[in-house]
Amino acid sequence: MGYWKSKVLPKIKKVFEKNGTKKSAAAAEACKSFDESKEQITKEFEEKKTELQPKVLEIYEASSVEVKTLVKEPKEPGLKKHSVAVHKFIEELVKIEFPGSKPVSEASSKYGPALIPGPVFFVFEKVSTFIVTEEKVEPTPEAATTATEKEREIVLVEEEKKEEVVEKIEEEEKKEDVVEKIEEEKKEVVVEAEKAEPTPTPTEPEAKVEEAAEPAKP
Repeated sequence: MGYWKSKVLPKIKKVFEKNGTKKSAAAAEACKSFDESKEQITKEFEEKKTELQPKVLEIYEASSVEVKTLVKEPKEPGLKKHSVAVHKFIEELVKIEFPGSKPVSEASSKYGPALIPGPVFFVFEKVSTFIVTEEKVEPTPEAATTATEKEREIVLVEEEKKEEVVEKIEEEEKKEDVVEKIEEEKKEVVVEAEKAEPTPTPTEPEAKVEEAAEPAKP
């Protein structure tokens, strides 16, 4: 037992460490190569988007809850924990020729999804564009009630505003009627005053002048 711990076990660890280092380096190289092709993958994805949508949704719905969660919220701990399910999901995407899925699937087979999180999450991001538009969050009863109450309040406020506007218009019309009545009354007073004004009688000097102007009777 002492020989095993002191001689054999350290050698086995070294072998695994070397293999692990080589594997990580190769995975990093695969990630780098994938990053360089992202632009082309995105272009291809946009061209095939309409065609892919129903197929992707079918695969997504048939997937496990863990994979669905990772598609919506990609996190590396979840990727390590559910690497088998993730690899299976990517293989399904390869079958429908989902852009970028084939190189990711190949790298996943060699190194495991946990060592290539970037490429895996890039594919998941493209998949999520269909999921986000397809899934609708239904409002809770409380939210629906609150929205209804707000709508009622808005309607009441609008009705009150309309009533205020109508009242202002009616007040303006009343003011105009009063002004017109006052103007009419003024006109009537002026006319009556003119009618009631007496004919002026000549003053004494004027009367004398008129008598002097008359010729003497023979």
